[in-house]
Amino acid sequence: MANELDEMNGPINAAGRDVSVIDKQLPIQVGLGSLLFEILLWCLGIVPGFIFLFMKIAAKNYFRQLQQKLQAEASEIDNYLEQRVQVLQNVAGLVSKAIDLDKDVMKAVAAFRGGAASAGTDAGRNAVSQGLDMAFGRLFPQVEAYPELRAHTAIADAMQQNRYLQQEITAARSLYNDTVMQWNTDVYKWPTKMIVAARSGYTTRIPFTASAATKAEARKAFF
Repeated sequence: MANELDEMNGPINAAGRDVSVIDKQLPIQVGLGSLLFEILLWCLGIVPGFIFLFMKIAAKNYFRQLQQKLQAEASEIDNYLEQRVQVLQNVAGLVSKAIDLDKDVMKAVAAFRGGAASAGTDAGRNAVSQGLDMAFGRLFPQVEAYPELRAHTAIADAMQQNRYLQQEITAARSLYNDTVMQWNTDVYKWPTKMIVAARSGYTTRIPFTASAATKAEARKAFF
């Protein structure tokens, strides 16, 4: 039998294909078959009915624990974003004493001082992350233009710390996405977990998504 997917003979898309995360939560639903399945278990005897009842209780507890895990991982991303905000504010304060900073940089610093980093939703985290990337993208080229600033120990340490925090944020997002995938897989495991998810009104969850500006930056030539 021939391979359904033949990497040697195509078809192929020579132009390539970009992909995006679909920003939509799907409600978990079960039909009449699931209800008949539960009724059948009770008809078979009290033991099968009670066994399935305890299985549903365990599934409900599982989803509650998984939600707490998601919360903890989202909070970890917030912590790293908050540290990047502090780095931005510290570097901007040091650099502004030596040169006149771009007005957009100072606007970004002022916004984060006003609490922009406290947005606790996925959309808020993405917005904060994008704002930080743009602010650092404007700040560091100005630092590079002044040798005396590059030699400033505190500024050099802050730039190094920013790179480290970017790596930690990426790792934390990957961990968060792994748990999101675990959730999205488990809510469709019929019968127990899917029935519990549907009766609880659960939906699928959306993993971390990069902004259009970030994707555009990633396509640029860096060297």
